Amino acid sequence: MSARIPSDRAGGVPSGPAVARHGWPQAAGTVLAGVVAMGVTAALGLWAAGAADLPDGAFPRVVAATVVTAVGGAVELSGDAGGLAGTHAGLSVLPLSVTLVGVLVLAAGFLRPLRHRAVAGAAELAGWAGRVAVLWLLALLGLALGARQTFAVSLGDGTLSDLGDLFGVSPTLGFTTDVPRTLGFGLLWLAGVLALALLVSRGAPLPARLLRFQESVRPAAYAMVVLLLACVALGVLVALWSAVTRGRPAETLAVVLLGLPNLAWLAFTVGLGATWEGRVDGPFGLPMPPVLDEVLRGSDTATLNLRTLAEHDGRVGWLVAVDAVLLAAAAFVMAARSPAGTPLWRHAVRMAVALVLTVLTICLVGRVSAHYGLSVLGITDLGGLGLSGTLFLRPETWTALGLAVLWGVAAGFLGGLAARRTAGHGRVDTPSAGRRGGVVRGPPY
Repeated sequence: MSARIPSDRAGGVPSGPAVARHGWPQAAGTVLAGVVAMGVTAALGLWAAGAADLPDGAFPRVVAATVVTAVGGAVELSGDAGGLAGTHAGLSVLPLSVTLVGVLVLAAGFLRPLRHRAVAGAAELAGWAGRVAVLWLLALLGLALGARQTFAVSLGDGTLSDLGDLFGVSPTLGFTTDVPRTLGFGLLWLAGVLALALLVSRGAPLPARLLRFQESVRPAAYAMVVLLLACVALGVLVALWSAVTRGRPAETLAVVLLGLPNLAWLAFTVGLGATWEGRVDGPFGLPMPPVLDEVLRGSDTATLNLRTLAEHDGRVGWLVAVDAVLLAAAAFVMAARSPAGTPLWRHAVRMAVALVLTVLTICLVGRVSAHYGLSVLGITDLGGLGLSGTLFLRPETWTALGLAVLWGVAAGFLGGLAARRTAGHGRVDTPSAGRRGGVVRGPPY
């Protein structure tokens, strides 16, 4: 005989024993799994990039800093070269491969105790999320305190090195963490992950007052997550092909484990017709694909879109076709999970809104900004030593959002039309539905 969980008959909200299933031990397991998964991903990516050879045992601290930046934390660069020299450095980039791993693991751990339930009270969900948040902040505090290191910068050989020896210049470059900002942004990041998990999962319970929104929100949210993951999966295939044809497997592995979504989602927006602006100067580079580095490298700000990429590689035209297929598939998934009889115009509007929010998210998290420089008595990069460099990449956001509206409306309309031809669309067969015939129209939440 199976045990039954006591519940409140009026609202169907589980009482004490159900809440105990997701208490502090479960929250600790969820947070630990998320931190370990992100740490392992970052460590493998940095190892493939050659960071394991950093001096003074700095590798664990660099891993911690990478995890901190992956959740929106603030890592600050600093330098010191004495009174006769100057240094400057800055870095703003999200290693989205590490971020994505953390999102998937934390979301799965958060949803696991809530599965197979239709309704949950707001207080219960808040309590469960609060436990996870408290332990997450403690873990993030430990990572932030450990993410700090200082390195000596070599001046190389030649005139610049002689000047450094003459004036006693020993430049250093280091990084540290802004703990308050890291905890604040890390908490916001976690809140977004947990909210997205509840929006996407068909089996996750919602408070009774929010159930009326699941038919319009959940199918679209799920379709966008599938779309983004499909872009990453295609990126993995491209990376594997690149490793086979171009060689340099370690470099490719580093890109996959640290920044593959950065490139895959950038390519997705470019395929929609969006434009990005950027510049690569100095030793900075974009290791995959090479066409990005070719377009962005130069003395002036470069424009990155289908036209400029096609001037270097005509195959980028396939990005449009791939985007069309992905959007049509996502729109079909959304419509197939929506209630039967939903008007086509609603599918179009929901798809447009969901795609706009998705593209906006990509524009916000896909920005890159990095620079550093060292000068001794006003002399920089003497002898081509690579003592300065700049890299930035930013989108033309409003243009990208406008294009997302057009693509979303078209894909939503076509996806809804295709879903109408699917047998049994929007029906849920239940043995006891409380209605004659035992068939209820609506999404199977």
